Amino acid sequence: MKTKVIIATVILAISGCASAPPKNVTNSCSIFNEKSSWYKATKNVREKYGTPIHVQLAIMRQESSFKQDAKPGRDFLMWVIPWGRKSSAYGYAQVLDGTWDWYREETGNRGADRDNFEDAADFIGWYTNISQRTLGISKWDAYNQYLAYHEGHGGYKRKTFLKKKWLMEVANKVDGYSQNYATQLQSCEDELGGGFWLWPF
Repeated sequence: MKTKVIIATVILAISGCASAPPKNVTNSCSIFNEKSSWYKATKNVREKYGTPIHVQLAIMRQESSFKQDAKPGRDFLMWVIPWGRKSSAYGYAQVLDGTWDWYREETGNRGADRDNFEDAADFIGWYTNISQRTLGISKWDAYNQYLAYHEGHGGYKRKTFLKKKWLMEVANKVDGYSQNYATQLQSCEDELGGGFWLWPF
């Protein structure tokens, strides 16, 4: 019995460490010094899709604050009784069920999970690549990439964001995160083993 308790405690401790967000989400160097596997994942996405690391981080920070199992808030019945989630968004990148199914189908990555950082980063690279290809948004343009990410490609084409002042303000925040992360990465990416990219896509 005591052995089972010890094993369960160890498993809980390991899973807690694996899912915990970085201690300092405002600094890309701190994030990668703490989560070295995350650097490798975002670097792979940059090489695969051309989406800069700092843009990946900025979108993920806004969407989930790097929480593995992040979910949107609940709706309430009669303002009191919890009544389901506001959407099916889930995980690091807050991807809807249908959009995640589309990603898995298109990429062949059928085992991908939204609460897996590597898969979430790959999704962001894949999605921003489509935004660049179909909407002409530079992958370095965190502001417009985020608008297309939030509204969907159809919504961005229809400029639905123009009626959402709050969303444009959030996109400005994402752009600020991106610029800060980029500046920070210039000071540490050589040490991380990647070398900072200065060529926009």
